[in-house]
Amino acid sequence: MAEAIKQKGHLAHAGHGSHDSGDHGHGHDHHDQEEMKTFGFWLFLITDVILFGVLFATYVVLRNNTAGGPLGSELIEMPGIIASTFILLTSSFTSGIALLEMNKGNKKGLITWLIITALLGASFIYLEVNEFIHLVHEGANIGTSAYWSAFFTLVGTHGLHVSLGLVWMTVLIVQIRRRGITPVTKRKVNIVSLYWHFLDVVWIFVFTIVYLMGVM
Repeated sequence: MAEAIKQKGHLAHAGHGSHDSGDHGHGHDHHDQEEMKTFGFWLFLITDVILFGVLFATYVVLRNNTAGGPLGSELIEMPGIIASTFILLTSSFTSGIALLEMNKGNKKGLITWLIITALLGASFIYLEVNEFIHLVHEGANIGTSAYWSAFFTLVGTHGLHVSLGLVWMTVLIVQIRRRGITPVTKRKVNIVSLYWHFLDVVWIFVFTIVYLMGVM
């Protein structure tokens, strides 16, 4: 009888150990999945670097090919561009504050600063759309000359990326409201913040090469 009880105890202990091992394995698999997703984002970012590198090179080559049409210096209004630059750089700062709030475990602060970042990004897009409308109204569109083709493609591609970031950030805000700060939402916030900083760096190059050097 005592032997039977002892064997039963050993089986129960073995079963419990197997269950713990399964939980540990599941947690390890989840961690690996998160790392793979982060790695996938880095690959995406590398392809974006190549994309913008090609667009910048194309613009530099074609910047003097205006086909007798209007020049950027004649049509582009720099005060609006300077305002757009200030807004986008400020949004990079607010996204950094959002990260600090997340690391503190402050869900409300994280959501608040993400919303502020998204609003600043939306303001940037609004000003850029107005700039494009102004240029088209003045007779400069993507088909006017090689210069304007390169201009609209480069600046428009950056604006498209910012718009994508806004959609991404909005979906993330909804997820954080529902699920709170979890390892998954933390990873997503870190990734979207890195993506946003990358777009700010790209815009600094756009502002310098396209506007400061090419227009002013």
